[in-house]
Parts: sequence; C-alpha cells; structure tokens
Amino acid sequence: MEGPDGSGKTTQIDLLKRYLESKGYDIVIAREPGGTAIGEVIRKIILNTEYQEMSYMTELLLYAAARAQLVNQVIKPALLERKAVICDRFVESSAVYQGIGRGLGVDTVYEVNNYALGDVTPKLTIFMDLEAEEGIKRKENQTELDRMELEDLYFHKRVVEGYRKLAALYPERIVSLDATLPIETIHSMIVEEVEKRFFKG
Repeated sequence: MEGPDGSGKTTQIDLLKRYLESKGYDIVIAREPGGTAIGEVIRKIILNTEYQEMSYMTELLLYAAARAQLVNQVIKPALLERKAVICDRFVESSAVYQGIGRGLGVDTVYEVNNYALGDVTPKLTIFMDLEAEEGIKRKENQTELDRMELEDLYFHKRVVEGYRKLAALYPERIVSLDATLPIETIHSMIVEEVEKRFFKG
C-alpha cells in the first residue's frame, strides 16, 4: 500500500486485512521503515528531526537496510508459510521519496534495493493518489511531524508526481486509486483488484 502521507493507507490496510481473513488467509502486516527490532531502530534514526544533516544517499541506504531485514526476517518466512503479506510502504516509497524527491534517480534506488529485496517482488501495489496539499492538510492535527513529513510542499509535490509516473510505467502492477473517494468505495475497488488478480481463473 503506497501513497503520500495522509492518503489513508492505514485505514485501507485494516479493511483489506479483514477481507483477506474472511477468505481464510493468515495475514502479516508489515510497515516501512520498521517491522523488525533492527528496522525500528533504523526508523528512529531516519525520521529523527535532529538529523537534518543526513545525506540523501545515507537516507536511501538506511531505508534499504531496514527493508532487507524486513524481507528476510518477516516477509519471506510469511510467504513460505503461505500467508498473505500487506506492506505499509515498500520499495516504491524509496523510488519516489529518494529517487525522485531527493533526486537520486529511480534506477539508482532500484539497483540498491535489488540487494535488499532478493527475489521478493510485490504482486500488487495500491497507490492512494492524493494531492500533496490535501495530504499535508490531513496531517495538520498531528501533534508531532517526523523528519520526512517536515519537508516543504515542493518536495511532497514531487513525491506525488513520482508515484504517478511509476504507476504509468508499471500499470500491470501498480493500481492508482483516488484517495478522496469515500473509504468504503476505495475498499471495494481494492477488493475488486485483489479478486481479479488472486482469486479468479
């Protein structure tokens, strides 16, 4: 599940989890960065507002390190046990935040993350499409913003446009949904995609 901050990913992940459980699946929810003891420590470093001097490449490599640990410790074992895995952000987040937002290049991000991912590739990526201004507005009531959330509007606009570019490049895997639609409407659209790709023919 991908999208800018405030796009409603958490809500849709919860609804999708319940739907998949109703189909008899054991569900593993993973979040990035984090999801493991090591990943959570890395998360605190990445998102700490005191580390404004962090270089963009350091940021990219820290995300990849947390992802490598998540893949090996959580995702691969879950898949081997025939469980369904829903990830709150994955490699596309790095492609847009570091590759496009930070200007490191999408190809660079994917090349670095090939080592982190190994043979694990998402079968379906849902992109919750929301204008940057609306996402920031939705986060206004949050008491404390992290280092990434504190970036300026121009950065967040690049991120949204980055997601849209990726969705256009990989339409067979990335599905864009209007995050301003009613919650239940979005959920129904996600279920439709899941059923089409995993439960039919």
